[in-house]
Order: sequence, then C-alpha cells, then structure tokens
Amino acid sequence: MNRPVRIIGNYLSPYVRKVLVCLQLKGIDYEIDPIAPFVGDERFSRISPLRRVPVLIDGDLTLNDSTVICQYLEDRQPQPALYPADIADRARARWLEEYADSLLGDVIVWRMFYQIGVKRLLFNEATNEEVVRKAREEELPAALDYLEPQMPESGFLFGDVSIADIAIACFLRNAALVRYQVDTQRWPRTAQWLKRMLALPAFQSLAVYENHMLRVPVQQQRQALAAIGAPLTADTLGNAAPRRSVMRLE
Repeated sequence: MNRPVRIIGNYLSPYVRKVLVCLQLKGIDYEIDPIAPFVGDERFSRISPLRRVPVLIDGDLTLNDSTVICQYLEDRQPQPALYPADIADRARARWLEEYADSLLGDVIVWRMFYQIGVKRLLFNEATNEEVVRKAREEELPAALDYLEPQMPESGFLFGDVSIADIAIACFLRNAALVRYQVDTQRWPRTAQWLKRMLALPAFQSLAVYENHMLRVPVQQQRQALAAIGAPLTADTLGNAAPRRSVMRLE
C-alpha cells in the first residue's frame, strides 16, 4: 500500500483502535477522520449504513466492521502475521476476537463507556447508574473469569501478538478510561498480560491521542488532535448534530 488508507472513526473507539493497532504493527500509513459515529453527516450514513465505526477507505474500496477490515489488512499485507499459522489456533484467535467485539463490546462500550460519557456529554441524558453498576460488578468480572485461565503466564496468547490479543486489549483499555482496573489478585494473568499489551509502542502511541481527546469537549477534539500532529484527513464527515446509531441502545 503506497498511499495512506483512510480511517473514519474516533480514537476512543475500541473497534477503531483495533484497526489502528493492526495498521501500525504492519507499518501501513493511514489518515484519520476521528469522528464519533453519532455526529456523522449524511455522507457518513452512505458509507456506514449502520452508522458505526470504523470505516476503511482504500482507493475505490470501502469496508465496514473492524473484523472485516483487519482480515483485509492481513490478506493485503500478510507480514507480520496477526493471525496464528496453526488452523486450530487461528480459529481460537478469531473466537476470542469475536468474544471481545460482542460481549466485551456490550459490557464495556455500551453499558459503561457510553453510559458514563457519551450519553451525558453528547445527548445530555442521565447515566443509568444501575446499568453501570451491573456491568462493573457482575458482567465484566464474569467475562474476566472466562478469560483468566486462557491467559499466558508470559508473552501473548498464541506466541506472537495476534488479533485476539489486540481485540481484548482494546476493550480493556476502554474499561481503564472509565476507571476500571483489572484486579491483580483475582485475575493475575490477565492483569500482567494487559500490562504487556498496553506497553507495546502501537498502544502507547495511540494513548497519546486518546488522552489528549479526553481533556477537551467533543467539538474541539479535531482541532486538539491537529495541534499534536495526528494524521488527520483534509476534511471531515463529522459536522452533523448528534444522533444515535440505527442499532438500539439502552
């Protein structure tokens, strides 16, 4: 890929982060329109019919869904490989990616991150504290109980960093953004593995942008990112009044 690919989607989205980590690990340049999907205009609706991020644009090709995009990047540039070579391990990695995207996505993104931040800041609606409590005290601990025995004592899930490591870490990064820490006593393997993942340069470099965005209102985030050198697109699809995805949210 000689020209940068274009990514539509906010740095704070774990689904966007998953794609950006893959791009960085593969050494593929990108430019980004870092919009929240809720403020996408009608052009955004045309390229993202579910009004979700990320969207990847590579020349004439437009792709939705982080899993589809990451598999495309793997097929386009197989090295370094982010999917295990062994077919059984590859299947397990894809399952763990799906577990992260589906279950961790529901719990961490929609029942924690959305409730605590997006719902209040974009839509001026009260947080459903019971939804957040149940997510923090029951649902996320149950998910971590499932993951803990599968975590390696050292290194990563399948030897080298894989799509499974990336996907799970991306969601747990969002949990940290709403002040949820993986208990080192209850889930020691997961806590140490997550520390290794978030120390990777790909995650560290993205954290600079993420932390900067958290300090400013949504309307000022693009300007703030430009000031610290984020690889922004020349234009944006994020000029519309906030509205929800076509998918149902609590």
